Amino acid sequence: MHQIDDTDRRILQALATTPKATAVALAHDLHLSRNTVQARLAALESADALLPFERRINPATLGYPLTAFVHIHVRQRQLADIVEALSQIPELIEAHGLTGSADILARVVADGAQELFRVNGRILAIDGVERADTSLSMAELIPHRMLPLLRHGWERQAP
Repeated sequence: MHQIDDTDRRILQALATTPKATAVALAHDLHLSRNTVQARLAALESADALLPFERRINPATLGYPLTAFVHIHVRQRQLADIVEALSQIPELIEAHGLTGSADILARVVADGAQELFRVNGRILAIDGVERADTSLSMAELIPHRMLPLLRHGWERQAP
């Protein structure tokens, strides 16, 4: 795993603040050489430190303003097949394996209640899915963010 150092953190923080910045602009703003910035960005990409661009797309702009979280209870022996079947549902945009009473937490988007009902039906129709508990998101209170974590990393390293 690629270990993030202070230079990487500075580059990531600058990208978080100005995501469209070029390597030349980052180098100028951070007082680094362009080659250093390009090499660091390449290393961060190859280490999977940078997530895909599609994570920045807002589903509401695509016509899916409703977000729900679905706790899916499954037969563990069928987990791989269930995950494959879930990946075929376009409105299911994220899923995590969990500890606790549910086995999978899925984030689902829909254009309204009827579509959410249809998507829930698709999830429940998958062989090995025993139950699905759905919660609607009323509002995103804290959007996805990384700047506080980047800053916290510096604080943890300070003597």
